[in-house]
Amino acid sequence: MLEFIRDSRIDFVGVRHIAVICSLIAILAGVGSVVFHRGLNFSIDFAGGTLTQLKFGKPVQGDIAEIRSIVAGLGYGAPEVKSIGQVENNEIQIMVRKKGEGTAVADSVKNALQQKYGGNPFEVRRVENVGPKIGGELRRNAIIASLLALLAILIYVGFRFNLPFGVAAVIPLFHDTLITLTVFSLLNREISLTFLAALLTIIGYSLNDTIVIFDRIRENIKGGLRGRKFEEIINSSINQTLSRTIITSVTTLFVVMALFVLGSEAIKDFALALLVGMSVGTYSSVFIASPTLIWWQKHWPVIK
Repeated sequence: MLEFIRDSRIDFVGVRHIAVICSLIAILAGVGSVVFHRGLNFSIDFAGGTLTQLKFGKPVQGDIAEIRSIVAGLGYGAPEVKSIGQVENNEIQIMVRKKGEGTAVADSVKNALQQKYGGNPFEVRRVENVGPKIGGELRRNAIIASLLALLAILIYVGFRFNLPFGVAAVIPLFHDTLITLTVFSLLNREISLTFLAALLTIIGYSLNDTIVIFDRIRENIKGGLRGRKFEEIINSSINQTLSRTIITSVTTLFVVMALFVLGSEAIKDFALALLVGMSVGTYSSVFIASPTLIWWQKHWPVIK
């Protein structure tokens, strides 16, 4: 393995209390933000709204961003605009987080677009109102999916290592999820199905980094402590895997940053969630997972 940091002796364990305090402050800031905004900013997927499907006479694929801007100017919040079906069909779907009686919302969208696209006539193919009941079901299913993923991780890591390692691997995943939600709440960004996909990606990435450190810890404690302090073994293991952690994190963040800066508006929230989650995931593998192991060892020693 490439190591550009050799024989590092950084005292990660020594600042674990400061790191935990900083994380708690960040999470409390997120709670305050949710209270201030009166809840999370759920997207149409969860909150419901109006869906309008249009078929244009001429190609419109390159105008998606402009259409999104026009509809956003109607005051219905950030719309979801995407091409559906085959490209040559020239059909797009517009969803806004606003419901009205009959086709009032769809008519306002239609009128706004007709002013801009008079030379590209279109017809309304479908108008639907997505109710809050469906959004509530999606929220519930999203929570269940996330909890099942965390439970599966706990079982796997507990079997692969042992129960303390499993618990220490799952707690940082809750931490990473909460911090990402905090950032989105502070920025008042939408919580959508795309955001959920990003969260599940973050969980997998963060776990991978944690497992690498845990594997080195397990190698270093074979045969017991042998008169060494458990904290010293943890700190040594983190330093031994530091090069790998930095290389993996930096190269991944380069790609995610490119997505965020150069990507279209449709994927910016996804890229932002990955950017925050992966950064925090690297932090939590060092400053949350490892201190959790130390705490467990002090209260219920499993390694002697």
